[in-house]
Amino acid sequence: MARTIDLHLDYDDEDDLEDLERALLRARATELSEVHRRNVRLTAGYGDATTREVLDDEGTQARRRYDALTRAIEALRRARDGA
Repeated sequence: MARTIDLHLDYDDEDDLEDLERALLRARATELSEVHRRNVRLTAGYGDATTREVLDDEGTQARRRYDALTRAIEALRRARDGA
């Protein structure tokens, strides 16, 4: 079920907004690294079936966080560009 969340942020100048975007990009890169790390361990056949199931769940959670951060970055860019 899709939800819309309105988020209001006050910032003093453009530098603050750029810092926020950089922080979100760093967080997103971290999540993408986690997705890749989990996928490599899964494809390498790491551990038993239970361990692989946990790795798959953790990879799915990291992917959801990555996707959420992507949406936040896109919304921030649209707001900054006045779209």
